[in-house]
Amino acid sequence: MIDIEGLKREFDDCECGREHTTLLKEVCMGSGITCDTGEILKKNGFGKKLLLVADKNTLAAAEGIEDSLAAFDLRKKIYENLREATLAEVEKIKDILKDCDAVISVGTGSLNDICRKAAADLFKPLSIFATAASMDGFASYNAPLTDGRFKVTYPAKTPEVIIADTRILAAAPAFLKSAGFGDMVGKYVGLIDWQVSHIITGEYYCEKVAALTRSAADRIMSLADRVTAEDEESAGKVFEALLLTGIGMSFTKTSRPASGTEHILSHYWECKKLLEGKLSDFHGRKVGVATLSIMDLYGKLRDKKSVKAHKDKTDWEEVYADYGPLADEVRKLNTPSTITEGIEPALIEKSWEKIREIIASVPTKDEILAAMKKAGCPTEHGEVLVSDELYRSGLKFHPYMRNRMSLRRLCAMFD
Repeated sequence: MIDIEGLKREFDDCECGREHTTLLKEVCMGSGITCDTGEILKKNGFGKKLLLVADKNTLAAAEGIEDSLAAFDLRKKIYENLREATLAEVEKIKDILKDCDAVISVGTGSLNDICRKAAADLFKPLSIFATAASMDGFASYNAPLTDGRFKVTYPAKTPEVIIADTRILAAAPAFLKSAGFGDMVGKYVGLIDWQVSHIITGEYYCEKVAALTRSAADRIMSLADRVTAEDEESAGKVFEALLLTGIGMSFTKTSRPASGTEHILSHYWECKKLLEGKLSDFHGRKVGVATLSIMDLYGKLRDKKSVKAHKDKTDWEEVYADYGPLADEVRKLNTPSTITEGIEPALIEKSWEKIREIIASVPTKDEILAAMKKAGCPTEHGEVLVSDELYRSGLKFHPYMRNRMSLRRLCAMFD
């Protein structure tokens, strides 16, 4: 069990100079605690009028939760199977939530994201009841949402309370458990990109929060052969590791501790498929495959003893042509200045040995690949419904859909 108050105290007076706060009050995890959900919410000050948001799958998984909320004046929004978190759905939740005191999201991923944004906009308390350890965003401060088929990460809300019944986590489908593992191995790319941005652009970086993420990722790697096991102990350990990276995001009010260019590549694939009217595979499954691709590139960069840097040579017309109907959104992100503007090539050359050390500090692509196979993760782009053409265009053009520095984005400044 994570001691939230104790963890907060550990981050008091952090050497990074920033105050690390989170709205998260309590994490309740245990076997068979679904029946205690109502009491947990009342103890944490949740009001009488409660909105429950779920889909039919997650509500079935959380059998007994409605009975536990019998003392509340309960309103419900139950989806058939919500796979895409959109701003339009956020507005629908807000229309109901404005007449309620608080909201509980039963499920993971998209359900959590629309509730996180709606609760933030209306300043309402939020609880998440997790039904699978399939991603790391339970304690996150952010919500990735699509609007007009373009995915953007919005500031949202960390829940006050997170509840997880280990019986339910252990019984979750194996493909959802392996998706959580895929999401977590992406942290190694994220940590590389965050540190590279810090030394090249001066972006804020917290060593202590980064260490929290690294510890969680390493813990997940050590559990690779137990991720899909149907035992509660393993499920609880995996869930705790996922929570820690979300808490890191909450502490810094940014997704930097938990995602890098591998997440952007996954979002690129998703946006491109939405243009064709197609849904993507589950987030964590795509992130795992994207992580292998990026770590393959970063491994090759690590082997380069030096680079000859120059000003950014991006062919913007080629970029905008690739994004097609999404080009205006990409243009807005990169106008009037791009993330590489003002970076001196000499700084990249001077910092190259340090960048190589940063890459070498995390597991290699082959080490991550071996762990993913143990965890039952997809490891090839075809396994996550990404065509060869989409895969190749994604590797080339994905960095431009965020105004964020990554080592991959920096590649436009050296040959």
